[in-house]
Amino acid sequence: MIIVLKPEVTEAQIKHIIDKVKGLGLTPHVSKGAERTIIGVIGPEDVLRVTPLEAFPGVENVIPVLAPFRLVSREFRKEDSVIDLGKGIKIGGKEIVVMAGPCTIENIDNLFEIAREVKKAGATVLRGGAFKPRTSPYSFQGLGKAGLQMLREVGNELGLVTISEVMDSRDVDLVAEYVDVLQIGCRNMQNFNLLKEVGAIKKPVLLKRGMASTVKDMLMSAEYILSGGNFSVILCERGIRTFEDSTRNTLDISAVPVTKQLSHLPIIVDPSHAAGKWGLVPSLAKAGIAAGADGLLIEVHNRPEEAVSDGAQSLIPERFSELMLQLKGIANSVGRKLNENI
Repeated sequence: MIIVLKPEVTEAQIKHIIDKVKGLGLTPHVSKGAERTIIGVIGPEDVLRVTPLEAFPGVENVIPVLAPFRLVSREFRKEDSVIDLGKGIKIGGKEIVVMAGPCTIENIDNLFEIAREVKKAGATVLRGGAFKPRTSPYSFQGLGKAGLQMLREVGNELGLVTISEVMDSRDVDLVAEYVDVLQIGCRNMQNFNLLKEVGAIKKPVLLKRGMASTVKDMLMSAEYILSGGNFSVILCERGIRTFEDSTRNTLDISAVPVTKQLSHLPIIVDPSHAAGKWGLVPSLAKAGIAAGADGLLIEVHNRPEEAVSDGAQSLIPERFSELMLQLKGIANSVGRKLNENI
């Protein structure tokens, strides 16, 4: 249920409403928009139906929420959410954010080299895996804490926002100590204990769509994070499993506008994991921007043939730089923009 407050509502009136909602055993979430302040209430709505909230001072209207993902929905928040990633970088507004870097952090020198290249091309967020969920238990699993420390050092040195995946609820505090944005991978999209843990922290979270999940499944997973108090959530379309075997996954480009209709949260596209082949990445990246994505997550490696994971889908820096120039024109054509330094 959503409690819409009057424009002239006072802080004392807001506190009174919140205290009453809590007293009913429900959880209130305050959202202050450009025109209105609203309070989203989580819990059994039948309790509220017998409480005359419309009569409370400062209340303009009380609206039941039809979507099961209440806090994530457009009913809860009409305006697009703009999320601060740190270092002056925000996602969800007019500027498209590009996150780029190696699939896996291999060593500090290599990470510095790639980071300098992607920053020069216009990326503002450095990606790099420290904990790697691999299909085979014999594949490289990442450097763990040492990798996170390398990512932090490079990010600080070059002034880049950093993002890396957290796989286990026991590692949330560790990953949050070193990176600016925590990524929940597709295999963990419905790891609800992990979602609850990142819902309790105060750092942005990138939530990837599961390989066999619907858009609404993804939004329900995001609801776990928001219901924990963390509203800084970015969604990611990275391709889903279908019968098609020409690509690693099938990029569901329609997920971008569908998500935009259903939710106020920003959504980005990961063309690298969708394609599985570097030659297809530019086309899928362009399609994502044209469809309305707020950003891209692209794998870049200076020597893909030597990469310990996902070399086949990684762009070399020169091709990444070319793509960024092409994306600038597409962004402008749909009323968006890329890094002004490009």
